Amino acid sequence: MTTAWGEFELSRFPADPRDRLRAWDASDAYLLRYLDRERIALSGTVVVLGDRWGALVTALAEHRPVQITDSYLSQEATRVNLARAGVEPGTVQLLTTQDPPPEQVDVLLVRVPKSLALLEDQLLRLAPAVHAGTVVIGTGMVKEIHTSTLRLFERILGPTRTSQAEQKARLIHCTPDPSLERPENPWPYSYALPAGVGAVSGRTVVNHAGVFCADRLDIGTRFFLAHLPEGGRRIVDLGCGNGVVGTAVALADPTAEVLFVDESFQAVASAEATYKANGVPGHAEFRVGDGLAGVADGSVDVVLNNPPFHSHQATSDATAWRMFSGAKRALRPGGELWVIGNRHLGYHVTLRRLFGNSRLVASDPKFVVLKAVRRG
Repeated sequence: MTTAWGEFELSRFPADPRDRLRAWDASDAYLLRYLDRERIALSGTVVVLGDRWGALVTALAEHRPVQITDSYLSQEATRVNLARAGVEPGTVQLLTTQDPPPEQVDVLLVRVPKSLALLEDQLLRLAPAVHAGTVVIGTGMVKEIHTSTLRLFERILGPTRTSQAEQKARLIHCTPDPSLERPENPWPYSYALPAGVGAVSGRTVVNHAGVFCADRLDIGTRFFLAHLPEGGRRIVDLGCGNGVVGTAVALADPTAEVLFVDESFQAVASAEATYKANGVPGHAEFRVGDGLAGVADGSVDVVLNNPPFHSHQATSDATAWRMFSGAKRALRPGGELWVIGNRHLGYHVTLRRLFGNSRLVASDPKFVVLKAVRRG
């Protein structure tokens, strides 16, 4: 990526030589061009919210920015990209969406996230630190910026307008109004689960902003809850989201040890809150990370997984492949991977390639629940 601050070699995390997706896009480049062309003063505290793979903070490292992200993978990519660029550790402060934000923000650069709820939550958390002189600029691809996006900036920070599009990217310009009466932050959001979903029927679910289907139980999870396995001492809820699947297992069998794993800091916080809200008596561990990396080989009895098939705006099976591969390594011989997915994704083919077997447990017109057993 060539910028006014230099040329940078950037990669996603984990690096995959077969992956042709770049670690930056036209919206990152547009924002950096604008900052240089308009000679925006990058003094004081510069905060970059939602930097996908660290492209923005790597380019702006000399200004000692603060990065705020919900993604463990994005944070790790940022570390790698900063190191490759020769940036000294500590130059860029890396925060998560669960960390307290800086007390004052002088420049706020926002990479518009896919989740409007996450944007709402983070703008409300940052708003008290924004002052009348704060420069606020958002960026995203045209298809990512909607009228609702602009209204959110306007409702929380102040008057908002958009730029002309360049290479299918657009900028958002917001003028902070400290006198604006902001709404209260509705996140995290809790609700009671419906009847007929097994051990978690009527139980409480807690969702932080940005977690999939934060205001209701999605139909895929509902179907999975009706077909969960029985037994298993050490169980992993892989890609746990709000933790409802792992909590259901723990409620059904208080002797089970459940590991909740997700690459989203918001998701793991939700899973822990859901688990604690229901007073589950068993043992649980909550971990933000890259799938099952760090879990010992052959140490797990059952892995439960509803893999995502999008990486931001791109459709990809790379995440599912890595999750399934990690599960095979972490499972003991005879251990089971249980997967729910849309029928059209063809996960049974992937599982057979990896495990040498795949059995259909349940299906409906939209979803399948599959089981693969580690045999060696």
